[in-house]
Amino acid sequence: MKPTWMRPGASLLPVPAEYLPLHKYLDDRFADTVVLTIAEVEDLLGSPLPELAHLEPQWWANGDADNPPSPQARSWIRAGRTATPNLRARIVTFERMSA
Repeated sequence: MKPTWMRPGASLLPVPAEYLPLHKYLDDRFADTVVLTIAEVEDLLGSPLPELAHLEPQWWANGDADNPPSPQARSWIRAGRTATPNLRARIVTFERMSA
């Protein structure tokens, strides 16, 4: 079961301005899977990600029933995607959420 904030008709939290370029990029992609390097994400945002984004998979968490999405997670969730990091390879896979 999807958390309340992900269900159709639920009021969604806004995407913070600093993450809007990532949201727009992901929202404009037709592919079900988009793989970006962390450097590509930083290029899209026009600034470096926090150190935790490079070290902690939890920074890329999608949120759950008990934990609403972080400000950065809103950028991919509002684009209908989940994020799965591979920090060793320095990539993040954004996959389209199933209905």
